[in-house]
Amino acid sequence: MSRAAEAGDNLTVAVVDDSSTGRTGDEIETEIDEVLGEAGVDAEVRHVDGDAGSELVRIAESEGFDRVALGGGTTSPMGKIQLGTTAQFVLLNSHVTVSLVR
Repeated sequence: MSRAAEAGDNLTVAVVDDSSTGRTGDEIETEIDEVLGEAGVDAEVRHVDGDAGSELVRIAESEGFDRVALGGGTTSPMGKIQLGTTAQFVLLNSHVTVSLVR
């Protein structure tokens, strides 16, 4: 987020409803707005409906994004990264550069 602000790039934050988090998209958006406000960063916040991975790839490619930054990934007991289905789909299918932020 701060890198986008420093570079003067446009920032779009996608909110995905994920029942495993126990929070609604609106609750997540409220938290995002607070974090952006504290950092003094302007960003477009939008909800992603449907299959999250497919929609993120479609949006990034059709709207000419330079990069997709995804949060996620945990470490297995053997030290290997474990990705959720959305992160894995985007990493494997996007023609736009993808960065995984942990």
